[in-house]
Amino acid sequence: MRTLFRAGALSAVAASAVLCLPAAAHATAPGDNGTVKIHDSATGEELRRNEPHVCTFYLDAFGFDPAQQVDWHIEVWAPTAGVKGETVRSGALTLDDEGHGRTADLTLPDGHYKLFWNFAGEKGAAKHKVFWTDCAEDETAPSPSASASGSGSGSEAPGETPAAEAAPSASPSPQGGEGDLAETGNGAPVGLLSAAAAALLGAGGYLVLRRRRA
Repeated sequence: MRTLFRAGALSAVAASAVLCLPAAAHATAPGDNGTVKIHDSATGEELRRNEPHVCTFYLDAFGFDPAQQVDWHIEVWAPTAGVKGETVRSGALTLDDEGHGRTADLTLPDGHYKLFWNFAGEKGAAKHKVFWTDCAEDETAPSPSASASGSGSGSEAPGETPAAEAAPSASPSPQGGEGDLAETGNGAPVGLLSAAAAALLGAGGYLVLRRRRA
């Protein structure tokens, strides 16, 4: 009987231990199973990609334990570091029930930086990301537009003769001008009229002479 009683007691203790394992596991300290990304300010929080070249940006965390506490800071990094290890931005964050959280939008001078992401329950070194900020505007000058010709500038189009150099149109000389033939009112030449008059005179003289002889 005692042997059976002891065996039963041991079985009950073993069963209790097995049943308590999930609760004990749940009560352990938060782990470091999450990840953090650098996101451009225009990138949605749901996208889990890292963007190492940004201008305005934010820090986006995924997959951490619920309500995990985070402390983060950003240091200037080689080759643009003025002072090695100099912290230029820092903050704290409490993640939501799904282990997700993001900072507000951040800006830094153009350069190379490294993020250090510390949180409760981390094992070993903090999570980190190296990234660049580059907000310099494109300095490429726009191509100059073709200049329009100014009105009233006096320039002529190719092949066009300037008004001052154009040959004047020929105008008729005044009637009876020097070097011109005299014209009658109907424009007939004087020579023809003279010939006609001489013919008439000759015919008249012939008729008078013939009449006298008769």
